[in-house]
Amino acid sequence: MTEEKRRSRATEAFFGRRRGKTLKPRQAEQLGRLLPAWKIDLAKPAPARLSELFDHAPERIILEIGFGGGEHLLHRALESPQTGFIGVEPFVNSMAKFVAAAGDAGVTNVRLYDDDATQLLDWLPAGSLDGIDLLYPDPWPKMRHWKRRFVNKANLDRFARVLKPGARFRFASDIDTYVNWTLRHIHAHPEFDWPARNASDWRTPYEGWPGTRYEAKALREGRTPAYLTFLRK
Repeated sequence: MTEEKRRSRATEAFFGRRRGKTLKPRQAEQLGRLLPAWKIDLAKPAPARLSELFDHAPERIILEIGFGGGEHLLHRALESPQTGFIGVEPFVNSMAKFVAAAGDAGVTNVRLYDDDATQLLDWLPAGSLDGIDLLYPDPWPKMRHWKRRFVNKANLDRFARVLKPGARFRFASDIDTYVNWTLRHIHAHPEFDWPARNASDWRTPYEGWPGTRYEAKALREGRTPAYLTFLRK
C-alpha cells in the first residue's frame, strides 16, 4: 500500500485517544531517542524476510496489537530473546512507558509501530508471522459501538494472510459479549480453528502469563477472563 493511500484512509481501526498527560522529561527523552530506532517504517517496502527487521535473526516473530502498558510484551521479549516481537500501540503515553522500560531492560528483540494496526498488517508479507496476540482490547461495550471492535471479518482476513499455517491467534478478554463476538466471527471464518476441548482450555491463562493491570482490575471487579487460542489452518 502506498503512503498516499495509507494517509487517505487515516485510522481504519483506531478510535481512542492518542495522548494523555504530558510526558515526564525522561519519558519524552527516551521516546524521542529509542522509538525512531525501533519503529517500523511503512514508507519502505516490507523485507522479503521479516527477520531482516531485527539486528539478530529471530527464530519466530510474534505481533502484539494494542500492548497498553507493555507488561506482557516486555515479559515475553525478555523471556524469549530468540523470538522477534512487533508491538503496536497508538497511545503515546503507553508507548512512552514501554520504550522507557524496554530501554532500561536492554531489550533488543522488539520492533514497534505507533499507529493503526491495520496499516501494519497490510504492509506485512504474507505468511510472515508465527503468532498474533490481541490481549484485553477495547471492548466497546455499547452495542452501537460494536462495529469498532478490532475483531471483525476484515481483520481476521488480514490475520489469515500474514499468519503461517498452524500459527496461533490469541485473544484474551474479561467482557463476555466480546468473547462471544470473537467466537462467532472465528466460527464463521474458513481459515481458523478453535481447538479447545473443555472449559480449562479458555479459563487457564497462557503458559508463562505475567498478568496485566487490566486483568488485575477485571479480577478485582469480579469478572472472569477468557484466554482463547485459535489456529490458522
